[in-house]
Amino acid sequence: MDKLYFGIAGIPHGKKKTKMTYSQGIEYLNEIGLDNMELPFVRRINVTNNNRDSIIKTKKENNIYLSAHGSYFINLNAVEEEKRDASKKRIIAGAKALKSVGGRSLVFHPGYYLNQDKEKVFNTILEEIASLPDLGVIYRMETTGKGTQFGNIDELIEISKVVKTAGICVDFSHIHARGVGALKEYDDFARILYKIGEGLGEKALKDMHIHISGINYGDKGELNHLILEESDFNYKACLKALVDYEVKGYIVCESPNLEEDALLMKNYYNTL
Repeated sequence: MDKLYFGIAGIPHGKKKTKMTYSQGIEYLNEIGLDNMELPFVRRINVTNNNRDSIIKTKKENNIYLSAHGSYFINLNAVEEEKRDASKKRIIAGAKALKSVGGRSLVFHPGYYLNQDKEKVFNTILEEIASLPDLGVIYRMETTGKGTQFGNIDELIEISKVVKTAGICVDFSHIHARGVGALKEYDDFARILYKIGEGLGEKALKDMHIHISGINYGDKGELNHLILEESDFNYKACLKALVDYEVKGYIVCESPNLEEDALLMKNYYNTL
């Protein structure tokens, strides 16, 4: 990557009363000065034979990068083998659909601890991630927002060391919520970036996939997303750390106001 790009999760809200298509959303993002869109495959894969060509064409014309968020119905640590197999099928289907429109980062939540020994859970999920086929897409395991979910930064770094097709989606807001307000100051963000660089090398910092939003949380972690300036998430300190560590890649905004907060971050980043 040559710089840090800014975009949103899902289709932009825009100013129209009717919901945009993917192609309309891509055009709109380019018009307002944003760079990327994360396709929402969370409940179903909505890239089809009817819209695939128009997505590809509009993506190229507007120079918009596409990623995707995979199904919510994934647990690679499920007790039942058939549920683990179904989870992998959902991941693979999402990867194929994303690849078909020229995307390269599929984000998903890997699974749950289910009150099991954490080392055992790690080994199970590592084995399942390693068994996913190489489809030319990075399987971006997302740092998760609750202590019951597998996916702290250390676990995901260790898997990414071993599995060449695996990578991390660093959701700073999830980390903040999981730690019940853990990311307060610049040094808190810098420590995460240092850890990634130490564990995965400089190349990982030059090809990051990042989620940021305002976030509400309780004693058990994440509750819901908020508009940035209505939350205690210190996005300015986060962006300053990204600048200082010369991070490249993509920031995906998941705030309820999507493009407004994405532009807020991009504009502030450009002043640093």
